[in-house]
Amino acid sequence: MTFSPLTFGNEDALPRVPLPALTDTAARFLDWCAPLLTDDERARTEKALDEFLAGEAPELDAALRAYDATPGVHSVWDDFWRSRYLGRRDRIALNANFFFLFEDAPGLGRIERAAALTAATVAYKLAIDAQAVPPATQRGKPLSMVQLKYLFSACRIPGREIDSSRTPYTDAWPGPSTERHIVVFHHGHVVRLDVLAADGTPHSVAEIADGLRAIVAATEARGDAVGHLTTKARAAWAQTRDRLRAENAETLEAIETALFCVALEDAVPAEPREACDLLLHGDSGNRWFDKSLTLIVFGDGTAGLNGEHCELDGTTVVGYVDTILDTPTPELPGAGPTTVIPLTWRLDDDLRADIARSGAEFGDYAAACATSTLSIDGFTSARAKELRCSPDAFAQLAFQLAHRRSKGFTGATYESIATRRYHHGRTEAMRVVTPEIVAFVDAMTDPATNDDVRRAAFRVAAEAHVRRAKECQAGHAPEQHLWELQWIQRRPGGPEIPFFDSPGWTILRDDYLSTSSVPSPRVQYFGFGSTSPTCIGVGYGLQHDRFDIYLATPRSVADQMYAFADRVREAVAELDTLLAAEAG
Repeated sequence: MTFSPLTFGNEDALPRVPLPALTDTAARFLDWCAPLLTDDERARTEKALDEFLAGEAPELDAALRAYDATPGVHSVWDDFWRSRYLGRRDRIALNANFFFLFEDAPGLGRIERAAALTAATVAYKLAIDAQAVPPATQRGKPLSMVQLKYLFSACRIPGREIDSSRTPYTDAWPGPSTERHIVVFHHGHVVRLDVLAADGTPHSVAEIADGLRAIVAATEARGDAVGHLTTKARAAWAQTRDRLRAENAETLEAIETALFCVALEDAVPAEPREACDLLLHGDSGNRWFDKSLTLIVFGDGTAGLNGEHCELDGTTVVGYVDTILDTPTPELPGAGPTTVIPLTWRLDDDLRADIARSGAEFGDYAAACATSTLSIDGFTSARAKELRCSPDAFAQLAFQLAHRRSKGFTGATYESIATRRYHHGRTEAMRVVTPEIVAFVDAMTDPATNDDVRRAAFRVAAEAHVRRAKECQAGHAPEQHLWELQWIQRRPGGPEIPFFDSPGWTILRDDYLSTSSVPSPRVQYFGFGSTSPTCIGVGYGLQHDRFDIYLATPRSVADQMYAFADRVREAVAELDTLLAAEAG
């Protein structure tokens, strides 16, 4: 297939995200939730769904299809994504933002690493502006690259009822950002650092390093740590931001329009799990969690990023990460000394008290999150393929077996599946538990079942997993379709619909495992917080040379997470042995 080499050159030619027929979505929904339901729960769900299909559903679906056909609407899920991410009212720090822990860079200290990452990131931004970033492809076909428009100079803005996203490439801000600065956080201070000269020439690594050294020298004492406020629940932060902006409009403007953020930290993580935790929630006074991209560099040069999720998915961000870490540090001619401008705050006693209180409350909230890292030596994606299995199917079946053995039951499991083959495609919600997976776990946990039966059950379950993943990649998953109908129904004056209180709808979406995979040879760990009081967040990368997992859950159920981690390690080894015996 011939396609444009320009970054955004294929977007308008990509097919639209499909919207399945309502009857197909309904049938698929029943199939997906059935393994998690009792006979009584399934009967109640079927009754509620039949009533919904005979009542409000056709009208709501017609409204959704009319919206999809509206000029200017790129995808049937445009409003879905805005309501899903921008509509959440709890804190986004730890709850929604994600992190990447980069591979190590031996020999580079904090300033040198931060300068190299900054220069490489600026080069990537300029490449996007020139549409010189090659389009990502899948099986020879181009993927949507539109999210790259929202990587730089993007900031989430808190709202009383719903947030907004302030980005370039919009009607309010046409074209790429022409801002020339980043903001650097150190000891709770915020400093503007120009990384592009007035004529657009990028500053060299050495010039950026000199600017960072000047910032560190000038900010040894603890600053105002206003970033604590970005950890608040969204409506409360919106109210505080209005007060803050009254006397600090220029400082907020500099932060919100900055190309990206760099946070310099004194901490030296003792091991990868500590680095991951610090990247996920760290020193909240030294962050601005609303910014799309914050590079974080610790005292020993260990580095990673914290990303805001509303306009970005992991597959887009990992493409950026692979690029900046895979290419040599750019040797730029430079543009002379950088401009360093401290950003100051005018704060009254109430705001200072709010900042301190927000920091303390978030510190307690972060402390209530238990985490763990798990590296499974000797098992890789190459090994999964040797065993004639999809690497992702192997990982997910191991997770299901480990969950049953650690908790005693099979629970709802979410997996994020990319749909970037479509115009403005993002992700679909895959529900992992199938009848075949339940049968496989039953076989593995029944002492009377022999290995031949277990292997056969594994094969059938793995094939079912791959089929369902392909359904999701094709845009045929049922949940977002129904969720969008619920969103339309909830508009003022909309009727109450019993289906959305049915066992199938609530149980299918009550995650015990929330999983996402963003494998990259340049990333040690990727992760996020858990999504409910009983959920384990599972960020994993089954790669050609390793299998690394980051787990997060509320501390009140931490023992269950640690037991799950132990059972995952055991399950991988057991399944490897089981399938290898067949191969032999």
